[in-house]
Formats: sequence, structure tokens, C-alpha cells
Amino acid sequence: MIRGIYLLPNLFTMGNLFCGFFAIISAIKGDYVTAASAIIVANLFDILDGKVARMMKATSRFGMEFDSLADLISFGVAPALLIFQWSLSSFGRFGWLAAFLFVACGALRLARYNVQAASAEKGVFNGLPIPAAASMAATTVLIADHLGATGLERNIVLLLLCYALAFLMVSNIKYPAFKDTIFQGRAPFIALVMMAMAFIVIAAEPQISLFILFLAYVFSGPVKTLLGLGGLLRKRSQGCDEETIVE
Repeated sequence: MIRGIYLLPNLFTMGNLFCGFFAIISAIKGDYVTAASAIIVANLFDILDGKVARMMKATSRFGMEFDSLADLISFGVAPALLIFQWSLSSFGRFGWLAAFLFVACGALRLARYNVQAASAEKGVFNGLPIPAAASMAATTVLIADHLGATGLERNIVLLLLCYALAFLMVSNIKYPAFKDTIFQGRAPFIALVMMAMAFIVIAAEPQISLFILFLAYVFSGPVKTLLGLGGLLRKRSQGCDEETIVE
């Protein structure tokens, strides 16, 4: 057997891991904005490693496991340490337990994804992806620093956010898998124009625009689930009404 690894996809995974480790070091040093920014950049490497591996037909079990380990560092440990150092440390034991819950649920989310990868529904994620949860935490730090938010209210919001993100990661709520579908096939010319406009908006106000972007994604799953349940309840009520009329 010819042994070896695919170098290019794993280099992007290594970049993801480097950003996560750099975010941890920055959070320990108290440079929270840099730490949050490193977590956002890690998302780009996470998207690229999978995309490049599929384009090169270089997917492997090694790459999958390496990617999961890197994700646990960059999107599990790094954001948990960031929000603990920045905010949750004021709650003492309850603060570090909340941060640990984020890491634990992130690890469970990754393990479940690996187990269900072969049989999972295409185009959707089962539960909030851990990179999105980490990015939501990171952009919350960025926008709070941008707006100068301080005090107990900010810390309570971060505590509740930590618990909410942990729950969403291990839930069965469906989320769209944009990174698997958005770049596949042809798209109308206007799509490229809209992407250029999106880049301009993000560059103009990165803290606000990225926060709104990830907040919308985090809420998209629960909102879609509630709408689906509402439609199902309406159909059942209509069915009961029709049966009553027939009787």
C-alpha cells in the first residue's frame, strides 16, 4: 500500500488549527478582539479545506478526523475560553461550567456529525454547526467591544447565549448547509453582484454586519422549525374539522 496524506486540504486544516490556538493565546493575554477575529478567520480555513478536498477528490478518513480535532480547538475550546475570560469569569463556578458545557456540546456535535455523515440528509445540518456557534460567540464579543457594552447586563447576555448555543448544537433542529450548496453549479450573474455588495457592507461595518449575519443564521433553524410545526398543526386542525363535517 502506498501510504501518505493529501497535503493541500490538510494545510488548510492546519491553518484552521493555528487560528484556534492563536485565539486561545490572545484570549489568555486579554486581547479579546484579536481572539474573536482569529475565530472568524478560522471559518474560512474550515470552509476551504473541505471544498478543496472535494475538488481534488482527496477526501480521506485521516482528513476527516484531523478536521474534527481542529474544529474542536478552534470552535470549541477557543470561543469557550474567550467568553469565559471576557465575561463569564465574573460568575465564578457557574461561568466556567457554562464554558465547559459549550465545549462538551461542541464535541458531541462533532462526534454525531462524523457518525451520521454517510447517512445524513444532504443540504442540511442536524443541529447548529459548531463553527456557526463559535462565530456567534466571537461576533458578540466584537460588537459588544465596538459598542462599548459593559456591566452585569452584558455578562448575563453572554451566559444565556452560551447555554443557548450549547443546546442548539446538540438539538435536532435543521440548519441549511450553505457551504455545501452555494458554490455548486451555475448561478445567475446578479448573484456575483450581490456577493460583491455583501463584501462592501461587511468591509464597511464588519462588527455589526457579521453579528447580524450569524445571528440570522442561528435563529433561522428555530424559526423554520416553529413555522413547520405551525403548518402541521393547521393541517391537523383542518383535518379534524373536515372529519367533524362529514360526521
